[in-house]
Amino acid sequence: MSRTLAEIDYSVDEMKLASFAKALGHPVRIQIMKILTNQSCCYTGDLTEIIPLAQSTISQHLKALKDAGLIQGEIIPPKVKYCLNKENWPIAQALFKEILKL
Repeated sequence: MSRTLAEIDYSVDEMKLASFAKALGHPVRIQIMKILTNQSCCYTGDLTEIIPLAQSTISQHLKALKDAGLIQGEIIPPKVKYCLNKENWPIAQALFKEILKL
């Protein structure tokens, strides 16, 4: 008898990887992660100069990345400074490498 997805026990790593993958499931979010990988931090306004979208749209994508723990934000009025989450980003990289056998 097969079980439903809710009845399957997933490992912590499987749950983390799924969360990271979901957050990276949009091209704009991948662009943001590439930008943050190549520089220590940036401000929301800086991203609107690089990515031709409204600040509100970029903010939504930043929120998804932040909620997944891939980035962190610090409010420095009137802006928000975003950086890679130095704890979770290496974990995400390792989990993706493992699943992709890199």
